[in-house]
Amino acid sequence: KPAGAQADGTQAIRRAASILKAVAKANAMGVPLAEIARAEDLPRSTAHRILKCLVDEGFLEYGSATRRYQMGGLTYELGLAVSSGVLEVARWRDVIDAVARRTGVTSYLMRRSGVEAVCLVKAEGTSVVRVIPVEVGQRRLLGVGAGATALLAALDNDSCERVIATIAPGLRNHPRITVDSLRAAVALARTSGFAMSQGQVVEESFGLGAIIPDAYAVPALAVSIAAHVSLVNEANIARWKRIIKEEIQAAVDPVAPG
Repeated sequence: KPAGAQADGTQAIRRAASILKAVAKANAMGVPLAEIARAEDLPRSTAHRILKCLVDEGFLEYGSATRRYQMGGLTYELGLAVSSGVLEVARWRDVIDAVARRTGVTSYLMRRSGVEAVCLVKAEGTSVVRVIPVEVGQRRLLGVGAGATALLAALDNDSCERVIATIAPGLRNHPRITVDSLRAAVALARTSGFAMSQGQVVEESFGLGAIIPDAYAVPALAVSIAAHVSLVNEANIARWKRIIKEEIQAAVDPVAPG
């Protein structure tokens, strides 16, 4: 094949991966072709060609009535394949369930993925007033939400600044978050051990997040909660912090039986 063929093939794969991520960010209603083409800066014909291929292969689904694209069944099936990552998620599922049960609010397991954070596990609490700003599989820029901010703060200073510079244009979709406020949130997370999000992403919501320590690498997982502002007071924040810390610590350093 010509020397350029490999480069073209790589470019096509990158475009397809980027489109998959764009669809994954959308809610359950899906996303239309025009929005994908605009977000990816692609001609509609190019975006349509890639989308059709992804639908044909089962990575995406297309609703003829809604004319929107959603994640397909194959993506879920591939994610179930046994790997160290899947086993790691299974390990922390009980922790997320326990945090939701003890706090009474929605709890999440978030994982860093490039300059984004993806929700791996969600557990709803028992609170009458619930806040669910993110669903399983949805992606957010690092720094958007408590769990994503905790993951951003876990990076070293140089890496953190590179990420902030990269995602700065995307913050226009979150008018209550600026580069300066993001740096302040990172500083708070590093000094207190907990990242907080107070209405910056979803109005009338409060988020609290903490990284899961990793002795061998930069932490890539975080536990977070989302609560309605009506539940937020100093006593509850202190209680939520204690519960998150206890559940993470119990999983990281389980007490030997006997």
